[in-house]
Amino acid sequence: MSTPDETPQPQQPGSQPPQPGNVPPAGHQPPQGYQPPQGYQPPSQPGQYPQPGQGQPGPGQSGFHFEMPTDGPRSFNDVMPQGGFSGMFKTQGLPTELKVSYFIWVISGLLGLLFGLIAFFAVIAAFAFAPGFAAIALILLLLTLAVAAAQVILAMKMKEGKEWARLALTILAGVSLLLAIFGAASGGGSGMGLGGNWFGFLVSAVAVVLMWLPNAQLWFKTVKGHA
Repeated sequence: MSTPDETPQPQQPGSQPPQPGNVPPAGHQPPQGYQPPQGYQPPSQPGQYPQPGQGQPGPGQSGFHFEMPTDGPRSFNDVMPQGGFSGMFKTQGLPTELKVSYFIWVISGLLGLLFGLIAFFAVIAAFAFAPGFAAIALILLLLTLAVAAAQVILAMKMKEGKEWARLALTILAGVSLLLAIFGAASGGGSGMGLGGNWFGFLVSAVAVVLMWLPNAQLWFKTVKGHA
């Protein structure tokens, strides 16, 4: 025979909620006056409770998340295109955005090299009557040639799915902007180089935008997942 002290008492309004692990059945209604813990969200459907790690995105999270590339080159051979330059104009498997961006980089780079070499002879001839101006123009022209050659090589590595090459091309577009500014300030001494004028920068900017579109980013993630 139980004593009055052992008789279970009915739960009163405002009492403590069930302990963790005791999941109430579907359709259960909490007692009148019960206040849920701060931050508690009821399940969207009866019987469904959030699992650890699930829920709303944390602060600062969004659909676009930039991460530094982890596939950087470890040697000079990693920088050079696989198979050499024989496959320069092959773009099988690339999405349309990256195809357009790739050809912009390659064609503008080749034109930059061509016009840069032509301008080189003009700058050499300028040393005879304006050595100071010719020296500045020669430095800018050499930088323009280096940028043009680099963007061709980086574009071919970008075509291989290398995220570090995409980031390097983005930085290269900023270098093109600096060359455009200094080229204009020096009187356009390297204006024939595509990377050293405003048109070259605008072309580079278009190519950069195409590389970071959602479809292009998805392709990079897919290639990285199969590497």
